[in-house]
Amino acid sequence: MVRALRSLALALGLALAAGTASAQGADPGIVESDFLTVEFDRLFAESAYGQRAAELLEEEGAEIAAENRRIEAELTEEERDLTEKRGKIDPMEFRALADAFDQKVQGLRREQDAKARTVAELSEKYRRDFIAAAEPVIEQIMREAGAVVILEKRSLFLAADVIDITDVAIARIDAEIGDGSEAAEDPEQP
Repeated sequence: MVRALRSLALALGLALAAGTASAQGADPGIVESDFLTVEFDRLFAESAYGQRAAELLEEEGAEIAAENRRIEAELTEEERDLTEKRGKIDPMEFRALADAFDQKVQGLRREQDAKARTVAELSEKYRRDFIAAAEPVIEQIMREAGAVVILEKRSLFLAADVIDITDVAIARIDAEIGDGSEAAEDPEQP
């Protein structure tokens, strides 16, 4: 019974807060509340900025994957040639060729791993840049709601959906910064 009363009180409080926010001319998607929540991963992924970043990262990843397939085909052919030479040349000469081939393979693997790490680092850079660009927009939403804190929704056990500003934030971020291409100084930056 106490639980039902608490739930009813919470629902009434949130309804009153929503009514107050709309009565004051605030964005109807923003409720007055000390606490707001946001789903950062969705905020990034569904924003125009995040979608452009994802496309750029996908292009980079596809280029690396195509290069990996090309390298693999070349190495397979080289290994086949080396295998054919095995019985036809001096064992010491073969050993030297095999060692050189192994060193080449390991060097190429390190190069390709470094490229993959660079793409992962680029992904993190895009997220940091997005946060920096989106922060003023999110702060404005926070002020409009009279909030003192915005929490990551995943870190909460239970919260009313009415305090989730993710959809409003996406719309405003898209309106304010778009896909980020106009602000990009670096052609690889979204």
